Formats: sequence, C-alpha cells, structure tokens
Amino acid sequence: MDKRTALICGLSLWMAMRLVAGTSAAESAPQWKSLKVYPPQVKLTGAADYQNMIAVAEREDGVTVDVTENATWELDNPAIGELKEYRLLPVADGQGKLVAQWNGLSATTEVVVENAQQPKEVSFHLDIMPVLTRAGCNTGSCHGAARGKDGFRLSLFGFDPVGDYHRITREIGFRRINLAVPDQSLVYLKAIGAVPHSGGKRMEPGSVYAETLLAWLRNGAPLDATEPPKCTKVELFPPQVVLEGDGAAQRLVAVAHYSDGTTRDVTNLAAFTTNNERTAAVTDLGAVTAGVRGEAFVMARFDTHTVGTQVLALPAGLQYSAPEVTGNYIDQLVAEKLKRLRIPPSPLCTDEEFLRRVTIDIVGLLPTEEEYAEFMADTSPDKRAKWIDRLLERKEFSEIWAMKWAQLLKVKSNNQVSYKAAFLYSSWLTNKIANNTPIDQIVRELLASSGGVFEQPATNFYQVERDTLKTAENVAQVFMGIRTQCAQCHNHPFDRWTMDDYYGFASFFSQIGRKTGEDYREVIIFNRGGGEVNHPVTGKPVPPTFLGGPRPEIKGRDRREVLAEWITSPDNPYFATSIANRVWKHFMGVGIVDPVDDIRVSNPPSNPALFQELGRRLTEYQFDMKQLVRDICNSETYQRSTLPNDQNAFDTRNYAYAQVRRIPAEMLLDCISQATNTKDKFRGLPLGARAVQIADGGTSNYFLTTFGRSPRDTVCECEASTDPSLSQALHLINGNTTQGKISQGKLVATWLDQGLSVEEIIDRIYVRCLTRHPTKRESDVLVKMVAEAGDPRVGLEDAFWAVLNSREFMFNH
Repeated sequence: MDKRTALICGLSLWMAMRLVAGTSAAESAPQWKSLKVYPPQVKLTGAADYQNMIAVAEREDGVTVDVTENATWELDNPAIGELKEYRLLPVADGQGKLVAQWNGLSATTEVVVENAQQPKEVSFHLDIMPVLTRAGCNTGSCHGAARGKDGFRLSLFGFDPVGDYHRITREIGFRRINLAVPDQSLVYLKAIGAVPHSGGKRMEPGSVYAETLLAWLRNGAPLDATEPPKCTKVELFPPQVVLEGDGAAQRLVAVAHYSDGTTRDVTNLAAFTTNNERTAAVTDLGAVTAGVRGEAFVMARFDTHTVGTQVLALPAGLQYSAPEVTGNYIDQLVAEKLKRLRIPPSPLCTDEEFLRRVTIDIVGLLPTEEEYAEFMADTSPDKRAKWIDRLLERKEFSEIWAMKWAQLLKVKSNNQVSYKAAFLYSSWLTNKIANNTPIDQIVRELLASSGGVFEQPATNFYQVERDTLKTAENVAQVFMGIRTQCAQCHNHPFDRWTMDDYYGFASFFSQIGRKTGEDYREVIIFNRGGGEVNHPVTGKPVPPTFLGGPRPEIKGRDRREVLAEWITSPDNPYFATSIANRVWKHFMGVGIVDPVDDIRVSNPPSNPALFQELGRRLTEYQFDMKQLVRDICNSETYQRSTLPNDQNAFDTRNYAYAQVRRIPAEMLLDCISQATNTKDKFRGLPLGARAVQIADGGTSNYFLTTFGRSPRDTVCECEASTDPSLSQALHLINGNTTQGKISQGKLVATWLDQGLSVEEIIDRIYVRCLTRHPTKRESDVLVKMVAEAGDPRVGLEDAFWAVLNSREFMFNH
C-alpha cells in the first residue's frame, strides 16, 4: 500500500461502515433531486499534486447524503489522470471531465492537469510550516507561546515563517537539525516521539507529515530561494450539510487557492474544529458525524484562512408539516431556515402583548391607559402597522438610538473629556438621529471630523480615545462588528485577520494631531500630514490598507476621509450588515450574529441569507434606520408569541418564538417613573427628564448602575447588561425606587379621591403597568389582600408594589 492510499484507507473504512445501511435505504427512496460533485473544478499542477473527490446527493426535503463510495466515477479522458480511492492523481497534461453517476443522477467536474511529470521540491513556507501547524507545534499551548516552551519558540500559528526558519536551523546549531544524519535531527525525533518530548508524539513515523519533514532535512533544510506564492483563499466542501439520523456521516474537502493560480488539496493539513460537538463531531481529517438534533458550524483553518460549513442534524423519521409562509421577506427567510430544521414556529402574540412589546422597543416607554384603550378598540386589520408608524415618529425613538450610539462611542466625561464636550457630543448624536440623518452620513462625518471638540462635536471621537491602535480597533468593532485585537501580536487564530491587516488598518489613524484650543478644556483635532505605523516584526512602516480590502491612493488626502468613504461604501461588505444586525438584536433579543460586535468566520450568522438581506435592505433604504425598523416590527417573526411549543422549545437562535428580554436599565427606570407618575432629576437635565436622555456616561444613580447601565469604558456591546442579579432583587424589594415612587406619585390616593372602587383601581394598575386587564383570579386575590390590609390606600399601594416587582413588568415579552 503506497502512502497516498494509506492516508485515506482509514477514512474510507469509516465512511463504509456508516453508509452500508443509510445509503441502501436512501437509494430506494424516490425523492432524490440532485447530485453534486466537489470540488466543482479541479486543477492539478505537478507530479505530487492530487485532489480528493466527494459526491453528495440531496433529497427534495434538503437532506444530504455522502454517496462518494456508492457512485460510479468515470474520467472522460483517462490519459490525463486516474481516480484511486476517490483521489484524483495526475498522469499527463491535458483537460477532461470527471463524471459521477448515482441512482439515475449525474454530476460533472472540470479537470485540468499541468506539469504532470514535474517533481515537487519540499518548500519550507508551503510544506514545512503547514506540517508544523497541523501537528500543533506552534499553538499557544506549545512552542507558539509568547515565551516558547522548553527553550524553543515558534511564531503563533506561523505568522513569521522566516523567523521560525532561523530558530529551527540556526538557534542552537546542529542540535535541532543534523544535515549529516537527517533522521537524527532533534526536530524530527521529537515530532515522531523517538526521544522524550513534553508535547508527546505529534506525528507517526512514516506518515505523510513525518516524511515531508524528513525529505526537507535530507534536502539540506533550505529556505525558499524566492518568495513562494501566497494562499489567497480556502474553500470547504460541501458548503452545507443536512444529516438525518444519529451517526449519519459526511466527509469534507478543503481546497487552498494560491496567488500563482494553482490549487491544492489541504484536507490533511487543515485544522478542523466544530462549535457543537454533540450535534456534529469532526475528525482531524474532516469526517463529520451527526449526533443530537441541532446545528453546528464545522471549521477548517489553513494558513491565515478559516472557512466553515453549516451542518444541520435531524432525527431519523421526523414527522414535519411546513406551515404556510406569509408575511414579509424576513418571514420568508426565517421560514426557510425553520423548514430545514423541521421546527414549527409559535403563533402570533396577542394585541395586548404586541402593544406593550413594540412600544417599549421603539420608544422605551409603556403604552398609556388612553393608548391601550384606543388600540384595543381599533378593529382595522392594519392597526399594528399603523401603530408602528405612529411610534416611529415620536422623538423618544431618536433618544433611544442616540443613547445606544453614545454607549458604543464612549460618550463620557473624564480627565481628558470635559463635561461640556461630552454634552455637546451627545447632543450632536441626538440631533442627527432626530433629523433622520442616514447612519452612513453620521459615520462619515464622525471619522473624517476635524476642528475643536466644542465647535465640531464629532471630533470628540478622537478625544475619547487617543491611542492610534486602540482607535483602529474601536472603528473596526463599532462600525464593522470585527474584533481585530488578536492580530496586534499574531495572526488571528479564528479569523482571516493578520498582523499586516491590523497595522495596515491602524495606519489610517497615524496622522491625527491634537492641540489645545483657546479654552483650555477644548482640544483641536487636525490632520498633521505625517506619522506612520511600523510593523513589529519587520520594523517597517505599513501603508494604509482597508480591512480585508485593497490599499487606496491617499496622496494629498486626509487618510481618515479616505477610510470614511470606504467604510460606508458598498465595497465594504461589513458595514451595512453589522449595523442591521445591531438593530435586529435590539428588537429580537439575539443577533443573527451574536455577539453583534464579534463577526468572524468562527462565529457565523444563524441565518446567513437573512443577515445579508437585512444589510442589503438597509443599503437600499439609503441607511434610513426607520425603514429597517418598520420591516422588523411588521414581520410575523417579531410579532410571535414568547411561548414555545413542544417542538421548538430547544431553539434559541432561529426565531421560532419571541425571546423574553429584561428591559434595559434606562428604559426600565423610565417605565417605573411613567407607571408611578413621578419625575427624576439627572445632572444637566431638567426635572422630569428621562434616563435615556442622560448625555454623560459618568452620570448615573444606584438603580441604573445596579441594573446594568453601560459604564461606557469600552466600545463592547456587552457593557450594557440585562443579566439579573441579587442586588437588583434586593433593591426592588427594599429600595426606594418602587415604594418611594408609588408614595411620591400619589396615584392610589388620587384614584380613591375620585371615588374609584378597589376593583377599578387594580384594573388601572394592571393596564398602566402590564398593558392588560387582570384575570378574575388575580383580581379576586388582590381585592382580598386589600380588604385584609384594613386601609384601602395601604393595601392598594402594596398591590401596586407587587405588580412593579413582578417579572411580567420587568421583562419585555
């Protein structure tokens, strides 16, 4: 058995054991609709090249089956290659087609073979570095640690190949490599476990990895004479897998593309991981096995690229009847995903639930008693849509989103930002959103701003954070949802970002100048026209480069203006989707990508089609956020009940039912004040101002701090928390926010003076706080409690207190 056959015999046996029963049953089923062969195009270059092939059949209901070993394969030009154990090998230069046939279906892939007789020399960059990465030698827990391990250090995940070559071949002379007796080289002996090694055996003697390393040593352990081609992208096939039944299997194939036009099968060199081991376990050779019902994302990392495949696992024989799809484009895309998962959605919520939910979400307040009566009396079929339009015209909508952006932009007075500057900055944001200024225009003004922080409040963005690298990180995280921090010291281990990307992006902010204005509190922001960011490995300046994009022409221009134009342009694939995802999470409780500011390959969207469509719609609406909010709130997806059914209770990411959400701190305090008819006083604002209007992040009170108001120390979305705590419960029970406001507002006393009965007052408390009437049981219990109190006022205030402390009041549902 040759080495190529040995590499895959284990995988072939694994697949055969799982396909004997599953495929025979599948072949007898009549509902197969297509057969696909992966990769769809094959290019073999050189005598040592090869490509693993897979064939995937898909049923009408979306279930996929790996039929690689059951299909009939034929190369129409057998002179150019041979298929051995489902691996295509080059024989002679030429072109042809590889055809797979199964169960009456067929699929074809184009094959091109070049330089079939040319042997391949082992390359340090292209062969040895991938082997070291595949073996785990340069991970953070091994020699890739900042201080290395056992006296030997490699760059983390191989971001510095030249430095790694020097450390392997030059650092301690002949001890690591022995060119006279290559198989006695320490780097080889430790890797195969022939001598003691704290990392253990990393590869088997005789394996393709060990033989590659030994061949390089026997060839004199050279460094590449010329710069080798770079890996430009990696593809993982198939792009989506739907497995039915515990133990159903699917092998994956990873293909790397290089800058010289060549491709390479890197399935045996990629590092495979899964984000849900119980649903889709994956072996180190890319073999996926289905487990419990659910969805997973299986990733392959090679070089600086991480790619993934969505895997859905369904129980065998699951009975499912897809409901009729109505609603807007959001409902269509959500329904498609639920259909693939065989999850039935919950029904729509009641009018009372909708009224309270949408009013809190859009304006951060409760519906008034008058609004409740008006809405419930409306019998028109479009009354929900009309109510949404009405709420979107209120000023409170802009105040909520000004507050949310102020949190992300860290609007806060401190030692370097005066209260006046913070107040003007917040007012600028509020006015922009109140005037319905498109988000892309706001961002362009913000990033390209120059002038004094008083006269041009947008310039406070560069006063809040003065560090060049941190400013670049903040821009990427806030406006593109990308966390680049990992790439400051090494290539990102779970995303595409490299150190070159990090420092190239930071270069856009390297020429920001600051000076003190006539008022000592005011800082002038300007473009000083000089200053660079140096790469820590090479020590050379890095030209400004768009994140994931090209290097622009910047001569004679403010670099920030160039960046601002690109960030908000259609050329940037991250801006619109990131902003739309933040809006979506506000109304749905969980982002399509969650956390919303951690968009990366290894944290994929739960519904990729919906993620992209929301971004496209926002762009189509010219970044008018109200239009997008209107779409979301009018969707049946948003208006679903929070009560799950027996078949969707396990789902938390696909919007089969609405999420119950704790009302954010500022909005919760405003709702309590509204329900009790009381007023609050905050620094710099008149009596009666709402908590969402607080301009300065440094202004707070015990209630806001306890209930998770953002301290605005970082740009992370997570700073504003709605997690419950013991302190919150104790404050509501014993603090003065609820009982104090009930007494201060004197609503109960007023109602009693008006001659209302106990039952009528209880009804008004419920409508005022919960946007519904009490049930008969609730009313009877509270009436009895009031009677036992002796004093109707005391008893009714206790009932008011109980309602305000209920979970139904504190949560939006």
